[in-house]
This record gives sequence, C-alpha cells and structure tokens, in this order.
Amino acid sequence: MVRTAVAQAAAMAARHPRRIAAAVLTVLAGFGVTAIAIAPLAPDAADLPRRMVTEVVEPEAIAPQLEALAGHELKLERSEVTRANDTADSLLRRLGLRDPAVAAWLRTDSIAKRLFSGRPGKMVSVSLDGQGQLQRLVARFPVDAEGQGQMSHFWRLTVEDSPAGLRSSIIAAPLESHVRLASGTIRSSLFAATDDAGVPDAVAVQMTEMFSTEVDFHRELRKGDNFSVVYETLMADGEPVAWNEGVGRVLAAEFVNAGKTHQAFWFNEGKGGYFDANGKSKKRAFLASPLEFSRVTSGFAMRFHPILRTWRAHLGTDYGAPVGTPVRVVGDGVVDFAGVQGGYGNVVHVKHSGDRLTVYAHLSRIDVRKGQRVEQGQRIGAVGATGWATGPHLHFEFRINGAHQDPLRIAKASETLELDSAQRPKFAQLAQRYQTKLDVADDLRGLAGRVD
Repeated sequence: MVRTAVAQAAAMAARHPRRIAAAVLTVLAGFGVTAIAIAPLAPDAADLPRRMVTEVVEPEAIAPQLEALAGHELKLERSEVTRANDTADSLLRRLGLRDPAVAAWLRTDSIAKRLFSGRPGKMVSVSLDGQGQLQRLVARFPVDAEGQGQMSHFWRLTVEDSPAGLRSSIIAAPLESHVRLASGTIRSSLFAATDDAGVPDAVAVQMTEMFSTEVDFHRELRKGDNFSVVYETLMADGEPVAWNEGVGRVLAAEFVNAGKTHQAFWFNEGKGGYFDANGKSKKRAFLASPLEFSRVTSGFAMRFHPILRTWRAHLGTDYGAPVGTPVRVVGDGVVDFAGVQGGYGNVVHVKHSGDRLTVYAHLSRIDVRKGQRVEQGQRIGAVGATGWATGPHLHFEFRINGAHQDPLRIAKASETLELDSAQRPKFAQLAQRYQTKLDVADDLRGLAGRVD
C-alpha cells in the first residue's frame, strides 16, 4: 500500500510540477511568517522595571593621602655616554647630579677612575633619591677595551652609597646576544646600502672581510648587487651596548656581485672561521688588505709619482686612511725588519712561507720587533705619513723571490682549507639553519622593493 501511495505521489508530481513547487513555497512562507510573528513576543526593554541604587562614597582625608605620598620613596634615573674630554664634574652634570663628594670619589678612587680611562663611549646610568642624592651609579663598557677580537663580556662598574659612605666595585659579566636579519641592494656603495638597510657599519666591515678574496669592494661593485646577512647584536643587562655599534659576529651572509652568489657561514670549531656551503674555508693564507676597510688611492699600476713628478710603475698598493688607523699583517710570518728605511719612513717587513715578503710603509708607529712571530690579522703598526708621503696613507707591497706582485691577485690565489669529513655533518646542519634565515632576509628585501 505504501509503495502504491509513493508511486501515485510521484506520478502526480510529474503531471503537476508547478503546483507542487507552489505548495512547497506556501508552506515555507508560512514558517517564515510564523518566525516573524514569534519575534515580537520578547519583552520590550522600555517596559521592564527600573531601580536606582544610590551609595555615598566618602573620600579619604587629604592629610593621610599627603602622608602616604611623603612616605613613598621617589627614585630618579638617568643615563649618559662618556665623551672623550669628560671629567667627573662634566659627566655628573649631564647626569643631573651636582655633588662634590661624588665627583671627588670618581677622581680619586682606583676603581671609579676607570670611568675616564681608555676609550670613551661607556654607558653610565645613575639612580637618585627624591633629594637628588646619589643612590647608585653603574657604568658598562667592554672587557676588550681596545676592540681587539670578538667581545663576549663587559665590565659592570658600580658606585653605591651606603651607611659607611661611597663604595666601588667592578665585575665582568657576559654579554647577551640577539640575532638580527637584514638585506639591501647596492645603489652607490656598500656602506650607503647598509645604512639604508639599518645595518651598522661594523657589519659591513665584517662582510668585506668575509668576501674580500672573491669580491673587490673597491673596484668590482655593481649597481643592483645585493646582500642578505644574519648577525648578532649585543646587550648588557638588557640594554643595547653603545660601543662598536652594539654588534657581535656576523653569523651568515650572502653577497650577489655581478650575478654571482657568494656565501659564508660561521662555524665555531677550534679557532672558528667562515666557510662556504661546500665546507671550503673563506680564509686564505693572505688577507686581501692590511686595513679593515679603506680607500685605495693608488693601485698596482703605472702612475704619476706625486713627489718625483715622473711616470713610473707603482709596485704596491696605497690605502688612504687617517693617522693611527690599525695596520695588520696579511698572513702568518716572522718580522724581518722593523724600523726606518729611507723613503718608506717607518716600515715593517714580514717574511712568509714560500719566499714571500710583505712590506708596510709610512707608519706612524711600529708595534712589533725584528724576529717576532706574527699571526694573520695581528696589529703590527698604525697608518702615518713618515718618509716620502704627501699625506697619511699605508703603502703596501707583496714580493715573491724579490719580485713585486699584485697583492689582491696573490690573496685570491692563495691556498685555503676545507672541513674534514667528521665535521661536515654538523656544519651542514648549521649552514641549513642559517640558509633559512638568509632566505627570510632576502624575502624581506624583495617585499621592500615591491613597496617602493
């Protein structure tokens, strides 16, 4: 019977499709009307009963409030950075503290006097009480005050007021490292590009070191070259350090020059060093330059001699730099000569393996002696203008068996090291992590370019 009813309904639907559809719409419309009709059954808020609650609030008397405020300990804090010509009085004046006793303490205490020794740029903060009296003075500055090598610790010098009077202390504390990413495009110079990308100059200097034997940053940069970099920023007690622009080590970098990609990853095994993606060391037997970064004023070529006023071969490279700029030896060796030598002025000769000799001339000072063994990158003197020099610069020569050679060509062709098989798996994992960060930095550069 059910089957017969279903069959009859289907036949009817086939004969009268429009009537069936109209009936369904009528039913649905009825439900809609029902829904609309139900909605107004909710109570109107305007008809609900209302009640006003009144409560008297008694304010606290002024006197107890003033007493509580007077008992509150007020502390004022201020920070400054030491300057080259600072005295105890000038520093305290900028910090808002005028206290002859504290100034005298800073001038005479053996620990406190270190505030004004060495390089300027020390971060100093003070805490004062409500009467402007010193509670605590803290200075933070690098353990490596001369800037040699990578910093890992800082000095925390403290001067505190106590019932027994002022007291000073100093301890070494570890710097905290934070990783940052950056990227940029060369439009005029590397330093202009890093400035645009908000990258400190110290990072740019490290990049030139890493790629110096592959890219001539003086002559081979092209508009449109680009870089991505992963580097450390340093923090002391949670505050960014002011010295050396707060930069630690560059951990990874990629530089694209004339369409060719160069990469370097820091791998801390033994002394640590930079390697490319294949585990080949970026460090060669000889550095490309005896200065960290400078301007080449005269290359290895013919030139018009500024003193002799004749055209003659220039058998070295001249680097323009201010007097006092550190000069470093480009490779391991032994000092063969250190002294004054005619037109060279103050000069150092260093012997290297394979009958190779390097010459560093016109120095303002000499920091090594004959017979001393030196390692690549070690400071041996400072830029000057001694001998036949029209201005401060370094004259650098590279000789093999007495014949002068182009220093940059020799550096590029010098031998390199490779990681051994036992180190490669660990290095590969590290390089992959850094590569991911470099890719992110590169993507950010691409986004910035599209926004422009």
